[in-house]
Amino acid sequence: MTILSFFSRASRSFNGYPGTSKLLLLCTLSSGGLLAYAESQDISPPSAEIHEKDGVKKRVLVLGTGWGGTSFLKDLDISSYDVQVVSPRNYFAFTPLLPSVTCGTVEARSIVEPVRNIIKKRNGEIKFYEAECLKIDSANNKVLCRSTVDNLVGNTEFSLEYDYLVIAVGAQVNTFNTPGVLENCHFLKEVEDAQRIRRTVIDCFEKAVLPGLSEEERRINLHFVIVGGGPTGVEFAAELHDFIQEDLVKLYPMVKDLVKITVIQSGDHILNMFDERISAFAEQKFSRDGIELQTGCWVVSVSDKEIAMKLKSAGEVCSVPHGLVIWSTGVGTRPVVRDFMDQIGQANRRLLATDEWLRVKGCDNAYALGDCATIDQRKIKEDIAAIFKAADKDNSGTLTLEEFQDVIDDILVRYPQVELYLKSHHLKDVSDLWKDPKGMDRNEVDIEGFKLALSHVDSQMKSLPATAQVAAQQGSYLSKCFNRRHQCENNPEGPRRFRGTGCHQFLPFRYKHFGQFAPLGGEQAAAELPGDWVSIGHSTQWLWYSVYASKQVSWRTRVLVVSDWARRFVFGRDSSRI
Repeated sequence: MTILSFFSRASRSFNGYPGTSKLLLLCTLSSGGLLAYAESQDISPPSAEIHEKDGVKKRVLVLGTGWGGTSFLKDLDISSYDVQVVSPRNYFAFTPLLPSVTCGTVEARSIVEPVRNIIKKRNGEIKFYEAECLKIDSANNKVLCRSTVDNLVGNTEFSLEYDYLVIAVGAQVNTFNTPGVLENCHFLKEVEDAQRIRRTVIDCFEKAVLPGLSEEERRINLHFVIVGGGPTGVEFAAELHDFIQEDLVKLYPMVKDLVKITVIQSGDHILNMFDERISAFAEQKFSRDGIELQTGCWVVSVSDKEIAMKLKSAGEVCSVPHGLVIWSTGVGTRPVVRDFMDQIGQANRRLLATDEWLRVKGCDNAYALGDCATIDQRKIKEDIAAIFKAADKDNSGTLTLEEFQDVIDDILVRYPQVELYLKSHHLKDVSDLWKDPKGMDRNEVDIEGFKLALSHVDSQMKSLPATAQVAAQQGSYLSKCFNRRHQCENNPEGPRRFRGTGCHQFLPFRYKHFGQFAPLGGEQAAAELPGDWVSIGHSTQWLWYSVYASKQVSWRTRVLVVSDWARRFVFGRDSSRI
């Protein structure tokens, strides 16, 4: 307590000198003190000094406490806004570790952090309500909510008004309207899903060792089917295999030869979003581990006893008995978001569309992050004429290379597909686009030649993956925009408006990919890193450990996760049905 009191007094003494106080903590507590200071510092961005007219703060309503919502709240300067948060769960979950929770490698409480711990701010208050959003009334800037606690006295439904709405509700499992999936399959989207799977796995083994069962009945109970060969399905299959081989076969030796794991994938390969080398290695390792891969198969129905699938090559339907089915085949839009899309003219879209600044198209005061939305990147061919006109300063009807270079920086920021096109075609400079079809340099081009030079650029447009990495970056980006809103109104920092005058208020969102992992079991993992680097093997698994530990939202969860890993190495996984 004496040490803490000393630091409190020292911090107050250095108030107004953030660099000095940061140095003080760095020298006394080393890296731990630096992180503690970084999480509790109260350095307000320039916009914090400027409030709304008449002292009334704008109301910001955030829906969801997942990766996008939590990242937005952590970095938001709330001295300028009245912030309210609505979510059906009062915690943030580190979802990449959900497959580990299903088998007891990591405990559920080790990967969750209470929302109220995260949103504690010294320069204001964030109000949190544990409730489900039922409807967004975009016309009246209201949201109808219902409490998730319905067994206590008082009203369960209430409404909230907003000036700015941040939609970060995530997505739900996409069943593709397959009969029986909702009733007979397990999913892996929430912490509760992982806990339910863990109990069911133990149930399957306990039922299989009961007396009076035939060997075929035991085999059926111990047949675990995973539908979906993406990262989540593959990681769960690997975790389940390790759980069975390292722990459960020692506890249930009489059925150790009856266990079977099957992965069903509609495509020709698992992990088809990864590099081909990773996909091939994963398939070879699963084959060695005895995990059966059924590729090129569509699931047509699921019952409580069997799963029916259609083989694309033969066109025939076959049924396979199962003890447990995990459905991991992608995400779909939540009903509340679908209703909101109908209101704003996006009824025919699959996901909620936003512009490059994460603003919902058709609703200027609403923003959307993460799995529930997709960025509708503007195509450069739609603005070719406007770009040509802006660059042709002398109105000659032709464009010189020098005139084009005057606007190229704005083009690269506004249309990121241009830079991707240059990289994919190994072009050193944007001036290489200026060459004619024969590869010869040109001094100037007319509007038709300009269209031809940029005609294939839009082919590099890609949708961002529905990952935690994307949502977290979007939340951090949007909070910076909110923090700088007043400052950038007078001094816009974005690229030039080719259709209109002036510049955009902010730089558009730009996703930076830091790589992705695929744990494959047996203390081996695969990683696809920036710069087309691929890493596979035991060393990559240790890299996975270090990255996932460092990415935890707090020191509490970081310590708990690392201790869970250490406990598993020493004592194995717990097989209790709790």
